[in-house]
This record gives sequence, structure tokens and C-alpha cells, in this order.
Amino acid sequence: MPRAPGLTIRRAEPSDFEAFRDTFADESAYSGTLQLPYPSSEVWKKRLEGNGPDDYVLLAHVDGKVAGNAGMHPAQGSPRRAHARHIGMAVRSEFQGKGVGNALMLALTELADNWLNVFRLELTVFTDNERAIALYRKHGFEVEGTHKAFALRAGKWADVHSMARIRFK
Repeated sequence: MPRAPGLTIRRAEPSDFEAFRDTFADESAYSGTLQLPYPSSEVWKKRLEGNGPDDYVLLAHVDGKVAGNAGMHPAQGSPRRAHARHIGMAVRSEFQGKGVGNALMLALTELADNWLNVFRLELTVFTDNERAIALYRKHGFEVEGTHKAFALRAGKWADVHSMARIRFK
């Protein structure tokens, strides 16, 4: 799949915990997700070590510098939901609008469409995150509903859209 010059994507390893901590230390990254300020290296190390074989966590690098990450995880433990995965993504502010999120989304959808038995991808996105919503729509996601007062963000209750992409073969 084509990518911008200097942009590479690879699967994250437990040893990448500091890159995740650094990404989520960026206010733009943590405020667009359910992460909290002041991330802990130890928490990220444990999270990455706890990923199972069905967790696909990717790192994007631009000219050797970590630019963002994305993950695709089983939606629930029930075999009746084996066709679905939940997606999360964060891009460092200095790399936003430069194709990093698009490349991460292409990598995840390519995995789901061509390598895994997955045809439903789900995510939540804050309703005021227009750039992310546009990216997800570009990749075939549609709003399925809106959750009011879903999460506390900077002292205020924020709404999210529940979005999904369904691809039948």
C-alpha cells in the first residue's frame, strides 16, 4: 500500500512502551482518546505485554520518529462477536494532517479485509473531532449513534459517535 516518503508502519512490541507513553503525553493525543494526562511508562509496558495474539497494535514512524499508533482488538469475548474488532488510534500533534492516521487506518483495514475473518470494525470518536470523523468516513465508517455525556474531558462531559464499517465479501 502506498505511503508518504519516510513513513513506515510496524507491529508494536512490549519494548515500545516509552513510545506509547510519549504519544499519550501529547495533549492532542490523549484528549482525543479515553487516555488520561501524565501517562505511566509502567502502565504502557503492562498493557503491551498483556496483548494477545488477536490484538493488533501498530506504530507509525516518520523518518525514524514515532508519529502515532493504532490498535485493533476483539470486540468482546463471545464467539458470536468473532467477526468484529474495535479500533483505537492516536497521532502526535506534530504529525496530524500529514497522512499518518490514513496510513494506520489503511494498515488496519487491510488486515481485517484480507487476512482476518473480520468484517465489522467499530470505534468511538468525540463528536467535535471533525478531522478524525472525516478520516473514518473516508475509510467507510458510518455513524450508528451518539452517546451523550460519554466521557469527562478537561472538566466537561463530552459526547461521542459510535461508528462502524461493515464489509461483506
